[in-house]
Amino acid sequence: EVQLQASGGGVVQAGGSLRLSCAVPEYVWNDHIISWFRRRPGKLQEGVSTISTRDGSTYYVASVKGRFTISSDRAKKMIYLQMNNLRPEDTAVYRCATGISPLVPVQTVEYDYDDWGQGTQVTVSS
Repeated sequence: EVQLQASGGGVVQAGGSLRLSCAVPEYVWNDHIISWFRRRPGKLQEGVSTISTRDGSTYYVASVKGRFTISSDRAKKMIYLQMNNLRPEDTAVYRCATGISPLVPVQTVEYDYDDWGQGTQVTVSS
């Protein structure tokens, strides 16, 4: 059973914004990480951003740093990815995943993940 549900994708012009949402189960609020990944056309899947529910630390890959913001809302059981100043190269299927948080602030997206959500398509037109 897929417990993570990503939503919020769509079509937007370059320079525009979208907010992706990932509905997460209760257990991720106990020392877990939630990351966003994307698969661009013709490319391998890549990690985009990570947040830890253990200490609230966040991480962004260089290509999105300063444009994307990851956040959490425990009351709504949601993880968000606010994407601003979108570029055509951000076009991809985005999905969220969760795993156990490290005991130090997150510094990468390269962790083990044991629960993945389905993807949501983001298309940025030039």
